Amino acid sequence: MKWVSRAAAASILSWLILLAGWTADAAAKDQRQNAPGAFDFYVLSLSWSPSFCAAAAERGSSSRSQQGQCGERPFSFVVHGLWPQYEHGFPDYCQRPAPRLDRRIMTSMLDLMPAPGLIYSQWDKHGTCSGLSAEAYFETVRKSRAAVKIPAEFLDLAAPKSMTPDAIESAFIKNNPGLSQSAIAVICDRTRLSEVRICMNKDLQFRACEEIDRRACVRDQVVMPPVRGG
Repeated sequence: MKWVSRAAAASILSWLILLAGWTADAAAKDQRQNAPGAFDFYVLSLSWSPSFCAAAAERGSSSRSQQGQCGERPFSFVVHGLWPQYEHGFPDYCQRPAPRLDRRIMTSMLDLMPAPGLIYSQWDKHGTCSGLSAEAYFETVRKSRAAVKIPAEFLDLAAPKSMTPDAIESAFIKNNPGLSQSAIAVICDRTRLSEVRICMNKDLQFRACEEIDRRACVRDQVVMPPVRGG
C-alpha cells in the first residue's frame, strides 16, 4: 500500500471539504433558482437615454423601440428594469412561456420605459421572477422609480458633460437620504455613462449590494451626452 505524507493527506481532506461545500451551495441555489418570488432584493436600473440613443445612431439602428425612445421627446434617465436578485446571481425567465402581458399595462408604462419591446422583454425576463402579477409588478416598478429623486442637474442637460463615476454617485446620494455608496453602481461603456443601478429591498428601501457594486464603472471619467432638445 502506498502511503501519502501527512501534509498531502491534509491537503486532500481540505479539498474534499471545499468540494462538499461547493456542492451543497450549488444544491441550495438550484432549489430556488428561478422560483417566482424567491429572491433577496431588487435592482432598479436607470438608463441614461441619451447614451442609448447615441450608441444606436452609431450602429445605424432604427428599430421601432429606438424610434420611440430616441425621437423628439427629451428623455434623461429612463427605467431599464426592476430586477429581482439573489445575494449572488439572479433569477431570470421564471415562467416559460411567460403569462401574456396585457397591452393596456404596457402602454401605461411608456412614460417611464419608452419602448414597448423593452416593457415586454422586462416582464418576460425579470417580472416573472417577482412572484407578482403583471399589474402588481409594474406598479412596483413605478413605486421604485418614484422612490428615487434624479439630481436636478441631470434632468435638462443641455451640453455633453464629463464626470467621474464617483461624482455621479455622490449626486444621487446627496439627493436621496438613506442611499449609500454600497447601494448604488454607475455602469459605463468605453466612454459614456450607461446606467445607474440602485439596490432596494422588497419594501423598496435602499440597501447595500456588494456584488452589484463590484460591477461598477472603473473609468476615470464618463461622458453624459445631452438630453435631446435640452
